[in-house]
Amino acid sequence: MTGATGQLGSIVVNHLKTKIPTENIIALVRNPQKAEALGVEARTFDYSKPETQVDALKGINRLLLISGSEVGKRTEQHRNVINAAKVAGVEWIVYTSVLRADSSTLSLAAEHVETEKMLQESDIPFSLLRNGWYSENYTVSIGGALQNGAFIGSAGDGKISSAARADYGEAAANVLADESNKGKTFELGGDSAYTLSEFAAEISNQLGNDIPYKDLPESVFADILKEAGLPEGFAQMLANSDISASKGDLFEDGKQLSQLLGRPTTPIANSIKEALKQIG
Repeated sequence: MTGATGQLGSIVVNHLKTKIPTENIIALVRNPQKAEALGVEARTFDYSKPETQVDALKGINRLLLISGSEVGKRTEQHRNVINAAKVAGVEWIVYTSVLRADSSTLSLAAEHVETEKMLQESDIPFSLLRNGWYSENYTVSIGGALQNGAFIGSAGDGKISSAARADYGEAAANVLADESNKGKTFELGGDSAYTLSEFAAEISNQLGNDIPYKDLPESVFADILKEAGLPEGFAQMLANSDISASKGDLFEDGKQLSQLLGRPTTPIANSIKEALKQIG
């Protein structure tokens, strides 16, 4: 799998180790030394260096292509990997896309749509894990909310069906380990949805202090994120994601994620509790 030392990839590796022999798992990473703790074979692999990818993919029949982290460069990077996979004889690609990529207004969706099209044109059997929002995308902002006395965003009353990153990682491992999932598209989200007002209310409930939600115009929210030190492009992407949430793009009630897990997804209250514990 690509990105095996990342936050999602490492979760997938650890779950796969409980399902298939460890010697059958290969981590494709930029720095193999960083993958030593995973306890599996690691090969040097860079999304942007196609000249090295075919050799790295030799002998691999199932590839988990975790979408790259460099927004704006991902289409070309994913094209490199897919082309190399075809030459190397990869028999199945599982790709981490985004929830309802083909209809989403998320600015992030465009590169996922382009990648899905490339997979369709590659003649390699593939499956799509269209992941919804990670709960951590919001819980990471709890510390700032406590400092400022309010949780801010631009999602209005939009419902968000998030799940913990650990849920998505475990589900990816389950899909990879079962060849009957070949050719399927999974729209993945948490079992329960919430608005950011309800999210802030849960923070307040657990703290015993009132932390209200303050809804802001997209441009104002983006400016605040930039003032907090986020790069302009990233700040705008986060603000745009909230606008998409207000339109229902982060809502999913099909419960395919919990079906893959064989258990309920992690409740947002649990994720908030864990985040507050880490904040101390």
